[in-house]
Amino acid sequence: MKIRLMLLLLVGILSGCAGTPTNTDNVCSVFDQRGGWFNNWYKYAKNTEKEYGVPVPVLMATIYKESGFNAKAKPPRTKLLGFIPWKRPSTAYGYPQALDSTWDHYKDVTGRRGADRDDFKDAVQFVGWYHYQSYKKNGVARNDTYNLYLNYYAGHGGYARGTWKNNQWMKGAAQRTAQMANQYQQQMRGCGRG
Repeated sequence: MKIRLMLLLLVGILSGCAGTPTNTDNVCSVFDQRGGWFNNWYKYAKNTEKEYGVPVPVLMATIYKESGFNAKAKPPRTKLLGFIPWKRPSTAYGYPQALDSTWDHYKDVTGRRGADRDDFKDAVQFVGWYHYQSYKKNGVARNDTYNLYLNYYAGHGGYARGTWKNNQWMKGAAQRTAQMANQYQQQMRGCGRG
């Protein structure tokens, strides 16, 4: 009986860690699905908000836009001759879709050497850190999702040079991310987390 109970508890804990959450358009649902003892996404996001001053809805909307909360997300492969799977266009990976070089820089400057892009706790800290760098380097308010996302996508130098100004796709992506952050903020008020 004790062994069966322990196995059920272990399965419950592990199932809370596996797979991509469902109903990702509702941040309360995402937090409910990832609210276990060992994997509490709301706690990790809230701790990041406290550390970097970037609101939870902004953090979560950025991850939603980048990976759809898929821990193993990668850009699709290009096609050779139009049909043969070939190389990926970048090294973006994980929840934050951070490039290898950016992730390595983050680990070096923060001392978080064991951080992994497919670990939500590490990923949300990275997003908070990156948005904080946008605030420091380019003067973007930490609750300005639109311009934070432009920094995130174009890079701090690209944002400062204005590479996004004539890029309708990038501006549209930033607008959709800002809308999602607003939606998440309203939802969090409704479920007692805002």
